[in-house]
Amino acid sequence: MSQDRTTEVSEAEIAVHWQEEDYVKPSEKFIAQANLTDQAVFERFSLKKFPNCFKEYADLLDWYKPWDVILDTSNPPFWKWFIGGRINASYNCVDRHLAKHKNKTAIHFVPEPEHDAIQHVTYQELYVRVNEVSALLRGFCGLKKGDRVTLHMPMVPELPITMLACARLGVIHSQVFSGFSGKATADRVVDSESRALITMDAYYRGGQLLDHKEKADIAFTEAKKDGVTLEKVLVWQRYPGRYSSKTPLVEGRDFIMNEVLSGYRHRRIDPVKMPAEDPLFLMYTSGTTGKPKGCQHGTGGYLAYVAGTSKYIQDIHPEDVYWCMADIGWITGHSYIVYGPLALAASSVVYEGLPTHPDAGRPWRIAQELDVNIFHTSPTAIRALRRAGPDEPTKYHYHFKHMTTVGEPIEPAVWRWYHDLVGKGEAVIVDTWWQTENGGFLCSTVPAIHPMKPGSAGPGVPGIHPIIYDEDGNEIPPRSGRAGNICIQNPWPGTFQTIWKNPDRYVEQYYAKYCKNRKSRDWRDWPYFANDGALQAADGYYRILGRIDDVINVAGHRLGTKEIESASLLIEEVAEAAVVPARDEIKGRVPDLYVSLKPGLAPSEDIRRRVEDAVIREIGPIARPRRVVMVPDMPKTRSGKIMRRVLRAISNDEDAGDVSTLANPEVVDEIRRMKV
Repeated sequence: MSQDRTTEVSEAEIAVHWQEEDYVKPSEKFIAQANLTDQAVFERFSLKKFPNCFKEYADLLDWYKPWDVILDTSNPPFWKWFIGGRINASYNCVDRHLAKHKNKTAIHFVPEPEHDAIQHVTYQELYVRVNEVSALLRGFCGLKKGDRVTLHMPMVPELPITMLACARLGVIHSQVFSGFSGKATADRVVDSESRALITMDAYYRGGQLLDHKEKADIAFTEAKKDGVTLEKVLVWQRYPGRYSSKTPLVEGRDFIMNEVLSGYRHRRIDPVKMPAEDPLFLMYTSGTTGKPKGCQHGTGGYLAYVAGTSKYIQDIHPEDVYWCMADIGWITGHSYIVYGPLALAASSVVYEGLPTHPDAGRPWRIAQELDVNIFHTSPTAIRALRRAGPDEPTKYHYHFKHMTTVGEPIEPAVWRWYHDLVGKGEAVIVDTWWQTENGGFLCSTVPAIHPMKPGSAGPGVPGIHPIIYDEDGNEIPPRSGRAGNICIQNPWPGTFQTIWKNPDRYVEQYYAKYCKNRKSRDWRDWPYFANDGALQAADGYYRILGRIDDVINVAGHRLGTKEIESASLLIEEVAEAAVVPARDEIKGRVPDLYVSLKPGLAPSEDIRRRVEDAVIREIGPIARPRRVVMVPDMPKTRSGKIMRRVLRAISNDEDAGDVSTLANPEVVDEIRRMKV
């Protein structure tokens, strides 16, 4: 990009130098069995057919009462879907499958210790257990429709069981990722004004049985300081009949779920016939600064959307064994471990521990043992597995027909390893783009219709109509390859309804920037602003360039960090890369590039130089890193996400803040010393 061109682009445009990749086509075998092969779906879900097109998704569910109005736009942008309809999410994920599938496995629970037996929970057993927990929540806790409950639970079958028990009663659940601290849990208890906290005594992570109950004590104490006193703390036992925490129970406040349940055996609770627009759950975004946002997701619209996208984008059939290797503590786990797959009567795998424990072959052994044929994970996990055991997938006899990637853009080099080694060249890949707020996929190829393109999310899924704006609200020409701020032109059933107790923030953060008329009740005037940068290539596929605040403005050139990271991963020795903006007196900001190498490799000047050369070759001299720092490991969250804010603080000689919740806090000082 020339300097002349730079002066013409708006601030929203990002300098893009990525090369377009070649297409990879789905196999005839996959197409022959796929749920969606009809090209006409895009005409049926066109803007001309909106919003009635989403009846197709709603018809995948069982309704007590059909809706009167598909979309209510009377109070924009607080969209309401399937008004007048009555439905229950628990019934749709459990009860309705019993006639045909009661003996089929609903949940395969894989404990982290390999010597522990895998548990197979059938739909009939799931029905029994969900009913008993519902009876306990209603009878012992006095919970009713509209009450909130905070769950702070690990990846165990009791988590989806508890979620579905809440949904059965119309109780709004708020699950907090198990790796979060007691204080973070308290913040969510206070914001949601939860009546109870449901947790677990202990769980396995990296070979250790961690004391989890201690966080509940902190959460209770901190929430009380902020004016919310939990009525009860319910503690599931990791090993029924044995208390595995060193933290003692508090009499009158803490209760062992497994013991209390004995009084509710064989109880049956009729599902509450919920108005479609009533909330199903709160999902708090895990911002490191500021108050966490409670994204409120509705019942009918959300469930219809995750069922539809699970069937047509993930190609889930009832006979499939499906494994989403995410955590239920995030939206991916809610939508695509629990509600979407179970609504379709799939068998969903829940794995307790680290994917690389005790070694990088663990996921492929699990896939082999359970005959998993759909695999769903994040680029973070893919990079970690590629780093720890690049040849491990070839050692095991499993066959995926379909693989999903989710959570962030995947670099083409990593995509190819995922396809060739993990997918054995057989599996289709859907590279999905969406967010906590969105409920389900926004952009992806439809696996039997579109060819795949490494590093590219694909077009909008049926019924989703993206548009790219510059900073001033001008539409960037479609298919132009010019980047800007991606928005969605139309509402969709899976999107969140509001931010809990903060409707003004909801409007300002997601709709105000590109709203054409604040007084309008026409949905066309209220595009959803995703806060991500993107471009649309000539073929109509979207490439997501990351959060807008991750863009580095170097002497007037707006560079997407993902692009620089992708270039560095072309060097064979590099396992992971992270780019952060560093202050520069002349250029304003320059990229600092942190890389970790594959196991057994030592940092060298040769590797550093080749990484730098790759960035210059792929992007240009403007993207030359100020420094390439080869680190022993990246600072990461417990879920494996690289904490770029910590690296940014190191690069700019700032305080990195509280790093105690990281999976590897000790690496921060080590990197700080290396940078010097």
